[in-house]
Parts: sequence; C-alpha cells; structure tokens
Amino acid sequence: MSNTGMGASVARKDAVKKVTGQALFAADIVRPGMLHAKVLRSTVPHAILKALDISEAAAYPGVVKVLTAADIPGPSGDGTLVKGEICSDRDACFPAVRPCGVGIILKDEPVLVHDKIRRIGDAIALVAAETEQAAEAAIKLIKVSFQELPAVFDPIEAMKPDAPQVHPNNILTVRKIRKGDVEAAFANADVILENRYRTQSVEHAYIEPEAGVAEYDGSMLTLWVSTQNVHFDRKEVARTMNMDVNKVRIIQAVTGGGFGGKLDISVQCHLALLAYHTRRPVKLVYSREESMVASAKRHPYIIDYKTAATKDGKWTALKATIIADTGAYASYGPGVITRAAVHATGPYEVPNVWIDAYAVYTNNPMAGAMRGFGVPQVAFAHESQLDLLAEKLGLSPLAVRLKNVLVPGGITATGQVLKHSVGIKETLLQAAQTAQKQGPNFPKWEVE
Repeated sequence: MSNTGMGASVARKDAVKKVTGQALFAADIVRPGMLHAKVLRSTVPHAILKALDISEAAAYPGVVKVLTAADIPGPSGDGTLVKGEICSDRDACFPAVRPCGVGIILKDEPVLVHDKIRRIGDAIALVAAETEQAAEAAIKLIKVSFQELPAVFDPIEAMKPDAPQVHPNNILTVRKIRKGDVEAAFANADVILENRYRTQSVEHAYIEPEAGVAEYDGSMLTLWVSTQNVHFDRKEVARTMNMDVNKVRIIQAVTGGGFGGKLDISVQCHLALLAYHTRRPVKLVYSREESMVASAKRHPYIIDYKTAATKDGKWTALKATIIADTGAYASYGPGVITRAAVHATGPYEVPNVWIDAYAVYTNNPMAGAMRGFGVPQVAFAHESQLDLLAEKLGLSPLAVRLKNVLVPGGITATGQVLKHSVGIKETLLQAAQTAQKQGPNFPKWEVE
C-alpha cells in the first residue's frame, strides 16, 4: 500500500492527460454535424426592450436558427435564490426560505431578455450557424429597439427610495446580527475606532472561458459543459426547456478553472435551446471579452466598522454596516452576504455585536460566488481595525490578536459556543516563531 498520508506526494489523476493534450475541455469537443453559436448581448445597462428584427440575421448564409425569448418552451428566468417576493421591509431580516415556488431558486435573471435590460451583457438573442464566423456576422445584423432608462451604479444610491429600480425593490437581502449591549460598551470604552472600508469587484479570470456543447436526439438532451454545478445545471435546463429532469443529462467536461464563477448558468440554457430547435449538436464558446462582461464577479463591499476596546487591546464591541453590490441579478448574493455578516467579527470573540448586512441590486455586472464566499472582504476590514488599534495603543499586532482570538468555550457573534478545537491561537504563535527565525529585520514581538 502506498503512503498517502500527511506530507506524501500524490499524483494528480488528470495530470498525464492534461500534460499530453488528451484531456478534452468543452471547447475541444466535436460532434458530427455540429453548429456554432453566438449570443447577442446588450450594450446598455438599463432599458426597456421594445422590438427585435431578426430577419437579416436569419437570412445570412450559413445561419440555421435565430432564437429570442419567444422561443423558450419553459419559464425564461434562471437564478440561485428563493423564488417569491423580495423583502419590502428594509428594517426586517430577510427570511432564509419563503414557502412559495419550487426549491430555493429566485428566477430574476432571464435566459433571454423579453422585457427589461438590467446590465451591459444581458443576453437578447441567439444564433446557430454552420461556422463560427457566420454566427458572428449574423449576430451583428439583428436590429434592437429599446428605450433607455436611468441607471444606478452605486449601491448606497440604489438603496434610496427615489433610485432607479433595477427590480421592484433594490434591496435584495438584509441580514442582521445582535449580541449583547453595543451602546453600553461604546459608552464605557477606552478606545473607539471608526472607519469605512471599500473592496473592489474582482473577475475570476479562469484560463478557460465558459464553453459547452449540446445535442438533442428527440428524447434525451445531453450537454458537455465547463461547470462546477452539474445538478443545478440539470434542473435549470429542464425547467427552461419544460422537460422532465430525467430527459436532461449534464456531463462536466474537463474544467479549466472555476473558483466559484462557474456555479452560475452561462452557456447551458442557450445551448439547450439551440440544440432543441435545430435538432443538431451546437457548440458555444465565450470570447474572453464576453466572459468578462457576462460572468459573475466577487461582490464589492462598502463596510463601515466601529469598534470599542479596552486600553490593553481587548475588543468590547463591534458595530458594522456592510453593503454589497450584487449587480443586476441575485446569483448567490444572499448566501454571500449571510457569510459576510456571520464572519464580520472574524476569528475573534466580541461580547457586544451589532451588524447590518445588505445585498443591493445595481446595474453593474452581476456578482456571485468566488473563493471565500463573502468573507475576504470583511476580513480586510476587521484585520485593518485590529492593526489600527494596535498602532493606537502602542501594542504589537500579534499581541492584540492574541488578546481577542476565539478559544474553546468561546462564543461567536451568532451565539455559537465552540466546544471543539479552535486552532488560531496556536497557529499565530507558531507562525510568529517561524517568521522571527527568518531574519533580524522581523519584529521581535513579545507575547504574554
């Protein structure tokens, strides 16, 4: 038996095929008689779609099919949240699950726009042609008539009652956490620090853009796609096509990076529609520019932190307002903002906590899942607060952290009692000891 324990070198199962070029990524797959697809996307961020003229595109040499929202057999929206009304009370906590609709899916992103454009990059029409070049040329011949609307790009502005409405309520989700008596803690604090932090939108930039191939034999619809979420894809395709889920098969092709960004629907429903209507295999591969425009991003945050502490560096209270720009569609926004709220205190025990976290619609690119899922943004804020506290008190950043870290028996911001291993204190101490051995310029922090 080979040694596969800690520290052992383990060969990747896919290494040889990838190195030798045998691995088939979605763009590498070829099926007999395969067509090539392109997507017409919006070039304006907010508008009412008035009319589409596809006649010239449909007549272009090599074009087999042009599709619009009218050609979708089932519902035209796809998403990842709760189906039903958006919470209209801005001071109320958004329920985790609403007793309406099917599953936990909010269908706020159209497969193809049929009424309202909400971002640059919204899909409006599809073309399948004998060659990629013909599909590209035909897409440019589609005439789009629209009435442009005022747009909103700042989530704080979007929360105002008179803001342009991306959806009926621009506040998608609110998460609140309350623990202890924050105001009393601030009244008795030795030190109070209050700052605003901003984080940026981040593109996943996986090496492989979104891609896939679909074919329909009249009974079974099969898709080979670059995805992280085959079971969700299957349900969404079946729903869009108004087909039994057992008639849809999703095969994950070798995937060249995802990082959370390939959890959302991209090519899947478009490919299914084209294969269904043409009865021929169809391939769709995003260009890099298209991937940048259409894919989900890391949520940009605006974070207001106010922290109270004793003169020896112990946090006594944390008050935070977190506003996440979820862009034009929900995607994984409520899950992301929930994690942000829960982790706003970091791996530290704070006896008094007041957190309001909002996910807000704007006409910006859609934000969704990305590694860390909402937590890296707040980590930047709470770690900065601790560094600033250490500087103000003349203490080492390490000493301040050790004063506040969670330990077994500690209570988190949500009231969870940690009954098992909590390794941050030991990790910090070992990291500091190792770092201080690296050279004389590293600060020799004294630790109680």
